[in-house]
Amino acid sequence: QVQLVESGGGLVQAGGSLRLSCAASGRTFTSVAMAWFRQAPEKAREFVAAINWSGGNTYYADSVKGRFTISRDNAKNTVYLQMNSLKPEDAAVYYCAAGRYRVVTKAPADFGSWGQGTQVTVSS
Repeated sequence: QVQLVESGGGLVQAGGSLRLSCAASGRTFTSVAMAWFRQAPEKAREFVAAINWSGGNTYYADSVKGRFTISRDNAKNTVYLQMNSLKPEDAAVYYCAAGRYRVVTKAPADFGSWGQGTQVTVSS
């Protein structure tokens, strides 16, 4: 089991940037894929981005492609989400998730550990 703690959320103006971090504990972090999901009020949780165990393969939701970048530092047991050109519709609670497998996937059922979430608010 991997324990996850997100940080870096906050209030930003539209067009601005934020970088989210997710610190992981547990020996399996470096051998599993990681991902970010988000959930806005009264909406279902949605996939944002994923990265495979080595960092060599990434996958993005169409809504964030070209604006968000997921990365990981296995030496620091940390995964990041750099968010640029933020839009009001990006506002949500962002969750970090640790996968059950090494490969990139976007299905929530493929992720066995979740963080508590960090709030991102984007003002127009």
